[in-house]
Amino acid sequence: MAVPFRQFVVKVNSRCNLACDYCYMYEAADQGWRRQPVTAAPRTLRRTAQRIGEHAATHRLSAVSVVLHGGEPLLTDPDDLGAFVHEVRARVPAGCAVRATVQTNGVLLTERRLRALAGHRIRVGLSLDGGLAHHNRHRIDHAGRPAWAGIRRAARLLAEPGHRAGYAGVLCVIDLESDPVEVYESLLRLDPPALALLLPHGNWTTPPPGLPGGLPDPAAARPTPYGDWLCAVFDRWWRDDRRRVRIRLFQECVALLLGLPAAGEALGLQPFDAVVVETDGSIEQVDALKTAYPGATETGLDVFRHPFDAALRHPGVVARQDGRAALAEDCQRCPLVEVCGAGHYAHRYREGHGFRNPSVYCADLQRLIRHVAAALRRAADPEAAPVAGAAP
Repeated sequence: MAVPFRQFVVKVNSRCNLACDYCYMYEAADQGWRRQPVTAAPRTLRRTAQRIGEHAATHRLSAVSVVLHGGEPLLTDPDDLGAFVHEVRARVPAGCAVRATVQTNGVLLTERRLRALAGHRIRVGLSLDGGLAHHNRHRIDHAGRPAWAGIRRAARLLAEPGHRAGYAGVLCVIDLESDPVEVYESLLRLDPPALALLLPHGNWTTPPPGLPGGLPDPAAARPTPYGDWLCAVFDRWWRDDRRRVRIRLFQECVALLLGLPAAGEALGLQPFDAVVVETDGSIEQVDALKTAYPGATETGLDVFRHPFDAALRHPGVVARQDGRAALAEDCQRCPLVEVCGAGHYAHRYREGHGFRNPSVYCADLQRLIRHVAAALRRAADPEAAPVAGAAP
């Protein structure tokens, strides 16, 4: 049975004021952004709001999440963003909460913009790669100038008491060239309420930095640089900070190991419930799939002619909601499958074989999950000896 969409990623701009060299939107296999209107027209946003309200009413949703995205969404005036969110709130049925967030690189964030966003009850998520200038060396503008000064200003503004209620958290893409504990501690100094540590988007055909491509020899040990990086941060967070700051990946891992539900793209078998609306009104799957091949996100649908329910029937969406049955046979047999869930869907792709493969991060995820499981065992029984490589 299809699970309704609850997260609507709305592209209000298709261009960005930065030129980050690892960006999965502009530097990946899919260059469809070049054909998109630079900004979403008012009629496109009105129709999108109507379709969100229609979907919420059809499925009697108690809440929906609207993520204002791009490109860089703050290239649009915050009052225009607020008008769209107001339209969504007017369209959903009574009792359905609309949680709105703008995901920004922060360079254009100012006191005035923050006040305007807060007035429309739009929270702010900040994308950066650490709390020091050298962590953000990949984040540059189109002239090659570092963006760190603007990012730091944004982080300081959001952490101020008058703005903190609207601070959704920080998204941070892992860079193996950065020391994990240094990155974590530098982010803590920016005082975010939550952190999302993201694996760089890659797959078996186009592997992420530091990992070999091609399916591995089952008899050969595969390196786990990302698992090691995450384990180093987990140990520091688990020991000192787990009540101070939320780290989504770690919290989801702990919940799944304890048999609790957890919603996210990186772990677990829960059906995925996010959909994207491009600036021309096209309904697409999530942007991470753009790293697989050109057109991977396309559904052939748009908000002018189709309800979101039509996207629920798209084969790509069906596969992401089919749980264990959609996984590679090796994954289905794995003792960690209920926790790992084969990882992020985009990371499973292999040219000529589609997405029915383990994650390119399979070994890294196993490393992290077993490490977190060992920490949970020690918390339950401090005298228990660690068991190397044991599954939970």
